[in-house]
Amino acid sequence: MSQAFEDPFEEHRNLLFAVAYRMLGTAADAEDAVQDAWLRWSAADRSDVADPKAYLVRITSNVALDRLRSARAKRETYVGPWLPEPMLTAPDVAEDVEMSESVSMAMLVVLETLSPLERAVFVLKEVFGYPFAEIAKALDRTEASVRQLGTRARKHVEARRPRFAAGGAERREATDRFFDAVLGGDVNRLMEVLAPDVTLWTDGGGKVKAARRVIHGADKISRWIGAVTGAPYVGVEPADMRMRRVDLNGEPALVIEGPAGPIGTVTIDLNDDGRIQAVYMVANPDKLSSIAEGRRLPM
Repeated sequence: MSQAFEDPFEEHRNLLFAVAYRMLGTAADAEDAVQDAWLRWSAADRSDVADPKAYLVRITSNVALDRLRSARAKRETYVGPWLPEPMLTAPDVAEDVEMSESVSMAMLVVLETLSPLERAVFVLKEVFGYPFAEIAKALDRTEASVRQLGTRARKHVEARRPRFAAGGAERREATDRFFDAVLGGDVNRLMEVLAPDVTLWTDGGGKVKAARRVIHGADKISRWIGAVTGAPYVGVEPADMRMRRVDLNGEPALVIEGPAGPIGTVTIDLNDDGRIQAVYMVANPDKLSSIAEGRRLPM
């Protein structure tokens, strides 16, 4: 039985959050953008609003665009690699390749390299399927300029992020092999699952210990993982850590937990050969609150 909503804002809240999260990369920023959109919606004269959904997406997109421009300046001075905030997703999301791809850690990292306007157009067009004419109206741009932005953004993303070749089951199997090798301390097995040009991103935000630069190469990464595995982290002894397999951002992942809650997450990205081409580790405590709360990303 479908749920009835008296307020169009509540009816479309999940959609608005989903748009804002893909544009901003963190749950906190997305929630703030949705809240700002609600304030504008509450204060607006809605007598001439023929399509509340389109109107709300337009408000949210513009709020998120303004916030993204502001966030870019802050991220330039971020300590170490900046990664999106991981969010829990339902296991069946991984089977929807296009949807899981749109929120994957790897995709969100690529979207960070777009200009704010390119990112807004890409999200609205490629993820949510809005026509260029509607996007142009939402962003107060000409349709021609929006088409140009969309084409440039799509080519940029495709050059850096090919479509998934692997399905959900294959990704889960590869993830399990990686985690088993790491947890078992098996360096040889770890080298087998890593691509030679693999990269390791660790986001501590300057608040906890993490590599200050992206680490490149299977050998260096294997040695780095070997050095940190089995050692205390943020005051938590290895015996007090618990590793929990979950689904984050549409992908199989690992949450590392201490007695007080999550202290890190690990997700991976595969190449066409099914080997790991990137490892993303988030340990900034500011980016683990959604995991601690058990909040799921609305798709």
